[in-house]
Amino acid sequence: MAATTVVVEYAMPSLGADMDEGSVVEWRVGVGDRVARGDVVARVETEKSDIDIEIWLDGVVSEVLVTERRVVPVGTPLLLIETVDDGSTVGPGPAPTGERGSGPAAVEPAGSTLRRPDSGDAHMGALAPAGTVLASPLARSVAAERGIDLATVAGSGPNGAVVSADILNDVASTDVPTDVASTDVPTDVASPGLPTDAPSRDDRMRRAIAARMSRSNTDIPHYFLDQAVDVTALLAELAARNESLEPADRLIPAAAFLRATALAAARHRELNGHWVDDAFRRADAVDVGVAVSIRGGGLMTPVIAGADGIDLASTMSQLRTMTAGVRTGVLRSGATDVRSSITVTMLGDRGADLVHGLISPPEVALVGFGRIVERPWVVDGAVSVRSIVHASLSADHRATDGATGSRFLASIARLLEHPEEL
Repeated sequence: MAATTVVVEYAMPSLGADMDEGSVVEWRVGVGDRVARGDVVARVETEKSDIDIEIWLDGVVSEVLVTERRVVPVGTPLLLIETVDDGSTVGPGPAPTGERGSGPAAVEPAGSTLRRPDSGDAHMGALAPAGTVLASPLARSVAAERGIDLATVAGSGPNGAVVSADILNDVASTDVPTDVASTDVPTDVASPGLPTDAPSRDDRMRRAIAARMSRSNTDIPHYFLDQAVDVTALLAELAARNESLEPADRLIPAAAFLRATALAAARHRELNGHWVDDAFRRADAVDVGVAVSIRGGGLMTPVIAGADGIDLASTMSQLRTMTAGVRTGVLRSGATDVRSSITVTMLGDRGADLVHGLISPPEVALVGFGRIVERPWVVDGAVSVRSIVHASLSADHRATDGATGSRFLASIARLLEHPEEL
């Protein structure tokens, strides 16, 4: 097949399961710039962090469709990219619910009418019954808090959908006194003297977390298990490995906890997947979400894709990179645009002994690790002081039961007690 020039839409990616919309805070490319697969093309602001988004194909930027600071729903086209179609797949298409990836829309031959996907359907409720206002979930939340009728707000999103920025702009315009509104102040410049009640990123993040966990606590029939694990041998193994490593490369127990969880999830696939449309769908890969606390409150959950297929050192490297990204407020989209199949939360050495978290829907399991403590422990009939960690499981009773969960925890314990297998 002869190579032809085609135009591809690069859309606002989903950078987390709870992301409905975002805004480009800084473009790194412009019209005429050549881009290569993996290049960072923009920095996007979400409710929780700024994330550098990467392009998934080689080509030339032919048009920038969205201006900086404009809030748009996930799936909104951001760029048009001219590329060469040699008959192979140009890049990953938009991922169905529960699957991996988020990338450019399907290509069409140059010169034809470019088909832009109806990006409002999945996130804006475009198929809602007649009479229902098209709006993002965040916009509905903001409108409800302010007592605003969505039908009175002009939407700027796809298909005229209302996004949160429309509501905030509408509130600001109605609060402006007549004598101020009639002056020659440019409409796109905020007046410093005008009050604003726009929610801060912290407020939006807490709202997103609250909504997600409320859904989890209401919709998911949880069951909880925990198991005390002797990690004395693990700590000795890590200390031995670290002797030959530079300080920046040294291994910590958290990496071993993630590695053990990934290997156990690969063996117990009933806990690795999603509950969608009243049925469990087993994930094709073990993509482990890692709950990382944000300084000042809140958390993000970047993902280690294919975590069962990388060694302990690589797990540590990815954990270090993701944690630094969360703490500095800037992540690469590769750490967020894969939907996790199971999540791990770890409290660290300053945390509680035991944690029973809430499952992040649509997943069916969450694994928790408390702090490592010294406890009296019976070994070969004698009591000695050992290092113990409590591993816990929060699981969805619709997908599994306690017997399956117990076998899963036992697999994690065995791996941690025999660290040479990690």
